[in-house]
Amino acid sequence: MSSEQPRIAVLLSGGGRSLENLAECVERGELAVNLALVIASRPDAFGLTRAERLGLARLVLDPARELSPEAFSHEVFAAVEAAGCSLVVLAGFLRFLPIPRAWEGRVINIHPSLLPAFGGKGCYGRRVHAAVLERGVEFTGCTVHYADNEYDHGQILLQRCVPVLQEDDEESLAARVFEEEKLALPEAIRRHLARD
Repeated sequence: MSSEQPRIAVLLSGGGRSLENLAECVERGELAVNLALVIASRPDAFGLTRAERLGLARLVLDPARELSPEAFSHEVFAAVEAAGCSLVVLAGFLRFLPIPRAWEGRVINIHPSLLPAFGGKGCYGRRVHAAVLERGVEFTGCTVHYADNEYDHGQILLQRCVPVLQEDDEESLAARVFEEEKLALPEAIRRHLARD
């Protein structure tokens, strides 16, 4: 990875599969970025283990949730700026993160549904897929959007669609949607960087 490449911070709360996917895209030469910093909201997030294995800088911020959202945001973006990052990627980050004015249009989030459907506070992970199945929709997918100060809101960068099959359960649907997320997130990053 060249130091000339845009530096990206990845924020996660869970397993870090999207982080690993981005690292694999970088390794294959499909994404010209430097994964400069990984920030987790929980010390037990398996994504930290993946980040360590990948040799990436890691940081856990406010695991006891003592800070207000604004103070937490200040800590996050101070760390991101100290690492020289120009883009923040929320990849399964489950804590509300107020976006400072200086970072508007430079924070992207990936969500496992076709927003605005099945989004909002409390709509994440398997909960989304369960709601999709319960509602009986024919199609779902994933959305990458610019984060703003509302849950799962903000300008959409791209969406990818999958059919909901009659035999689907939460696990099979989640697996198929994640295959699309693996394509959507790097493509969204490329689109964002092309705008700069």
